[in-house]
Amino acid sequence: MRSTTSRAERGTVDVTAFGADPTGRADSAPAVAAALRHARTLRRPVEIVFAAGTYQLYPEHAELRELYVSNTVGADQRYRDKRIGLLVEDMSDVTIDGRGARLVYHGLQTAFAAIRSANVTFTDFSIEYATPKVIDATVAAAGVTGGRAWRHLSLPPGTLYRVDGTHITWLGETSPASGQPYWSGVDGLAYTQIHDPAARKTWRGDNPLFIDVAAVTDLGAGRIRIDYAGATPPADAGLVYQMRLIEREHPGAFIWESRNVTMRSMNVCYLQEFGVVGQFSENITIDRVNFAPDPASGRTSSSFADHVNLSGVKGSVTITGCTFDGPHDDPINVHGTYLEVTGRPAPATLTLAYRHPAGFPQFYPGDQVRFIDKRTMTPLPGPPAAVIAVDGPSGTDHTRPLTTMTVTFDRPVPDGVAAGGTVTENVTYTPEVLVSGNVFRNVPTRGVLVTTPKPVLITGNRFDGMSMACVFISADASSWYESGAVADVAIRGNTFARPAGPVIFVEPTNEVAALVHHGISVEDNTFEVGDVTVADVKSAGGFRFTGNTVRRLDGPDRPPYASPLFVFHGSSGIVIAGNHYDPGLNPSVIDE
Repeated sequence: MRSTTSRAERGTVDVTAFGADPTGRADSAPAVAAALRHARTLRRPVEIVFAAGTYQLYPEHAELRELYVSNTVGADQRYRDKRIGLLVEDMSDVTIDGRGARLVYHGLQTAFAAIRSANVTFTDFSIEYATPKVIDATVAAAGVTGGRAWRHLSLPPGTLYRVDGTHITWLGETSPASGQPYWSGVDGLAYTQIHDPAARKTWRGDNPLFIDVAAVTDLGAGRIRIDYAGATPPADAGLVYQMRLIEREHPGAFIWESRNVTMRSMNVCYLQEFGVVGQFSENITIDRVNFAPDPASGRTSSSFADHVNLSGVKGSVTITGCTFDGPHDDPINVHGTYLEVTGRPAPATLTLAYRHPAGFPQFYPGDQVRFIDKRTMTPLPGPPAAVIAVDGPSGTDHTRPLTTMTVTFDRPVPDGVAAGGTVTENVTYTPEVLVSGNVFRNVPTRGVLVTTPKPVLITGNRFDGMSMACVFISADASSWYESGAVADVAIRGNTFARPAGPVIFVEPTNEVAALVHHGISVEDNTFEVGDVTVADVKSAGGFRFTGNTVRRLDGPDRPPYASPLFVFHGSSGIVIAGNHYDPGLNPSVIDE
C-alpha cells in the first residue's frame, strides 16, 4: 500500500490509496473503513477525500457497533447491532470531502455517523441505496377485460421481486456473504403512502393493489400485471404506491455525543430505514442538502421515515437552503424526550422510564431538568434541578436496563412529583433553531415539528402541497413523548402553497386546561389556501398573526369557503391584525 500522506499533504487521506474503487465494480467498504481508521492516527485537522466516481459499499465489511437510537426500534435486542458505512468516531477537526463522489450503499446500514466527535463536516457527495426498502409501484395502466379488473404496475430499475402464485415477494439484494436477501416482504408490506406525480402531492392511504387478487403475472422488465376477481374499474392509473415495512432498524445517518457537525452540499437520494438522527449532540448544521430521489432512478421516495430527526440537541440547529422531497414521515423534527416518573426512592432521587424510544442516555451530570405535570403539561413550581448522578443505559451496550434509569438531583424534587403523573424534561439539551430558505414538497405528513424553549425562527421557506400541518408544535406525554413547550417561535416570510389544514397547528397533549406554549408569532407570510383553517391553536399564551396575506387557490368567483381561518382552544393573548384576506375567505375566529 502506498503512503497516504506527504509532507505537503500531512493529514489528508485518500480512500483510493486504501483500495477504494471509484469505478464502482468492487466493494469499497473495507478500504473506506481502513482509511477512516488510519485517519484517527493523524494529526489534526484531517481530511478524508474521495476521487470522483462511484463507490459500492456493502454492509459485511462496514464498521459494526451496538447502538440504541431515538425514534427507531429502540431497545429491541434483535436490532442492537448497526453497520455504518462512514464512521467518524472519537475524532476532532475532520472533513469527509466526497469531491462529487457517488456512494451506493447495499443492504441495511447507516450511511455515515459522527460519534463522540467534534468539528466534523460531511460534504460534496451523494448517497443512494442499490435496493431501497421502499417499493415504488406505479399503476401504469388499469382497466376491465372480460369482466375482470386489472392493473399493470411499473417498477423502478433495480427493484427485486418474485411472483409466488397470487402474491409478490419483494426482495433486497442477495448478500455475497450469506447468499440470502438482506430483507424481504410480501404484497403491500406493512405501510403505504400514495404519490400523485401529476398533482405533485403525497398522502397516507389504503393500498388496494393486493385486494381480491385472482392472478399475478410477471411481464418482465419491471412490469407486473395483477388481475382481480371483481369487475370494479380501478381509478388510480398514474398513481404511485410507496410500500414499506415499518421496523426502523438503522438510522439513515447518525450524530451522537458530538458537537459542531455539518452536512453541506450533498445529494441524499434515499436514506434506508430512517433519516438523519441527531442525538444528544451540540450545534448541528445542514446546509444546501438535497433530500430528494434521483430523477433518473424512477423513484419517488427519498427516505424510509423522517429526513431529519434531532432528539436532544443543544446549542444551535441550523437548516438552510435544503430541499425536502419524498419522505415517508416528517422532513424536520426537533424535539427532546420526556421520561415518566415511576418511583421516588429518596427525596432527591427518581426512577424514570422511557415510554417510547429507549436504550440511550437521557441525562448527564450537570444537566438541568424540569418536572412536568402530565395532566396540564406545565412545569411544577420551582427552578430546574441539576443532575448529579445517573444510573442508566449507556447507549452502546445491553448490560444495563435499557428502558429505565435512576437519577439523583442536587435538591429534593418538588412535592407534586408523582409516579405516572409526572414526566421529566432535560432543558440543557434544547437548541435554538433556524429553518431558512428550504423547499418542502411531496410530503405525506407535517413539514416542521419543533418543541424547544429556545428561540425558533422559521423563515423564507416554501411549503408546497403538504398533506398535514406545515408547522406543528406539540409537547407530547401520551404517545411519542416528544418534549417540550416553546417560548419564542417566529414563523416569518414563508409561502404556504396548497396546504392541508390546519396550516399552523399547536396541540400539546394536556388533558386539563393550562397555558403550555408561549410567544408564537406568525407574521409576513403568504398563504395560498383552499377551504382550510390557517391556524388551530391549543393552550397557547401569546399568539400573534400579523401582516400576513391569505389568498384563495380557486379565485374570488367561486363559492365562499366555510372553514374558519382561526380556531383557538384555551388560549390567551391572541392578536390578529394587519392581514390581507381575499374575498370569499372566512376570517372568523372560533374561540373554544
